[in-house]
Amino acid sequence: MNAIQPSAHIEATVDKIQTSEVSRLEQAEAFVEVALDLQKQPKEMQDLLDALFLYQKAEEMTEEHPLARARAIAGRGTALRRMPGSGLEELTLACEAFEEALPIMREQGSEEETAEVEMNYGLVLQALASAGKAPITKAVETYHRALRFFTRKLFPREFAILHNNLATAYLSMRLSPEREVMREALAVQSFQEALKVINLEEDPTEYAMLQNNLGNALQAMRSKHPWEDLHRAVEAYNEALKVRTPHDTPIEYANTLTNKANALMNLPDDMEQPQLGNPQHLTEAAKMLREAETIFTQHHVHDRAHIVGSLAGELEQELTAHSTAEGSP
Repeated sequence: MNAIQPSAHIEATVDKIQTSEVSRLEQAEAFVEVALDLQKQPKEMQDLLDALFLYQKAEEMTEEHPLARARAIAGRGTALRRMPGSGLEELTLACEAFEEALPIMREQGSEEETAEVEMNYGLVLQALASAGKAPITKAVETYHRALRFFTRKLFPREFAILHNNLATAYLSMRLSPEREVMREALAVQSFQEALKVINLEEDPTEYAMLQNNLGNALQAMRSKHPWEDLHRAVEAYNEALKVRTPHDTPIEYANTLTNKANALMNLPDDMEQPQLGNPQHLTEAAKMLREAETIFTQHHVHDRAHIVGSLAGELEQELTAHSTAEGSP
């Protein structure tokens, strides 16, 4: 990255700290503390640039203090990851920062701070993997290391985040055909683990997201009980729709409605008598798709509107043909 120009008040803060009578190590630790506050809730991009500037100053002052320097480097990595619209350059620099800091932190740092860096490292690896620049298996390994500390009982929030990320990572893997079922089952299991600590009352938005993602994973899963999985997927979407509404979250609502329609299209009306088909579910699915199409159109998501509208049209034609065939002598 190019040389960072800090804000005037950050320059003043640096001058004040550097002219104080504390040691260079204490000055560096003060820089890191200010940087952490800036990156926790940045109001604008300059806050993150100021944090990067402070981390770099701290690095320069801690050559003889490996752990303090590793903390500053890890902080730099986190700030780079949080940059708005982080591109390949920022993500690569963040990855390099974490890889430099982690060996020292694993050896000398606390379990909690190391696990937090592992979690951020996993997020960067996952983002790089989506661009084909890192193996997704490396992100999975990193998340599992973080889970050794971020247990469900003591750190429920971090536990849920890690399992959601794990599930997403599993779903993006490409394995041999005989191992695909295992991958899908692991994704479903991770979403279910996250839902053990995220509930409707305390965190409705996260709950809805997880239930929607669980439904998608169940739909994709190839198992010996496909209809049971589809039924569970519909139940998960219904849970998500307790939160996602056409008034409050129209796009999310339309997405979940579309997902539910896709599940219903492949689910028999009576799982005990699958040979009877699913005209009721197809009718329900067509109505859902038309509702989703209307919402997508109203909010100018025209590509999605076209896709779900076309699918609804195909279902309606199929239902008309079925009805005509049943009415024929």
